[in-house]
Amino acid sequence: MINRELIRIKAVQLTYAYFQNGNHNIDNAEKELMFSLTKAYHLYETLLLLIVAVTRMARKHYDIASAKAEREGSVGPIGRFAFNKFAVQLEENKQLREFAETQKNIWEDKAEFVKNLYLQMEQSEPYQEYITSDDDEYETHREVWRKLYKLFIQNNDDLCNTLEEDSIYWNDDKEVVDTFVLKTIKRFDPANGADQELLPEYTDEEDRVFAQQLFHAAIVNADQYQQYMTEASRNWDFSRLAYMDVVIMQLAIAEMLTFPNIPVNVTINEYVGLAKLYSTSRSGGYINGMLDAIARHLIDNGTLLKVMPEKPEKKEAKPKKTTKNKK
Repeated sequence: MINRELIRIKAVQLTYAYFQNGNHNIDNAEKELMFSLTKAYHLYETLLLLIVAVTRMARKHYDIASAKAEREGSVGPIGRFAFNKFAVQLEENKQLREFAETQKNIWEDKAEFVKNLYLQMEQSEPYQEYITSDDDEYETHREVWRKLYKLFIQNNDDLCNTLEEDSIYWNDDKEVVDTFVLKTIKRFDPANGADQELLPEYTDEEDRVFAQQLFHAAIVNADQYQQYMTEASRNWDFSRLAYMDVVIMQLAIAEMLTFPNIPVNVTINEYVGLAKLYSTSRSGGYINGMLDAIARHLIDNGTLLKVMPEKPEKKEAKPKKTTKNKK
């Protein structure tokens, strides 16, 4: 689940923090990086547990309404959402239950938030269409949760504030992690029952190594990388760079030089995107030009053994033709 986009985000954040605080202990910094990535995976599991928590809240409301209807001799409530097939399978998932056992009432302590979230969902169009539908296919049960997640969980400021109480890391992670929760919902298969596999923390060991090597190289070689920036910035006002821009370029250079299989243009595009996210409004364009110049400089002097497309030659402007006035 932890992909390179998330690794780059974490590496930028923690490299910046490393150079901003006074205690430059690289071993502790590397442990902090790996811990923050593990916390991102915990967020993934926590958001899946939120689906379970909402389902249990729906079941509680259903039980209360059923008891009332029985006392009054009236028509009982519809229990379709409270016993949604996808949500029940998720609730029974062995891996998720193991994680839940290590947490201290992660959503039980936030019952009011969960209740309000459920009541909002209850009023929505996807919910109303779902509970009145006769379609009992598993896909229908799964699809309503995909829709509700996108509507009520994916972009929810109250949820972000609630999550921030549990981990300082999670707000920055949530946008990326949401995509993996939605991917997981789509992958659930009723045939797998409680043994349905969730996404692994890392797809393979290579991504874990990528995180460690990228972060280590950016810190250990910081002075050398900044020298490369200076050498390549003759036409740029390097002294006026925001410090976050320097950090982003350090990581980009580290990636260019440490990972021979990642094309230069891929690296540049990734870090330009991070500059737009974490630095000033002008940083994206500036860093794009700087990294292009740095990469070409390193290729020219043999430091970087990669190729880049030739820069298009600037066409000389043709003089405008003048026409004489006819007499």
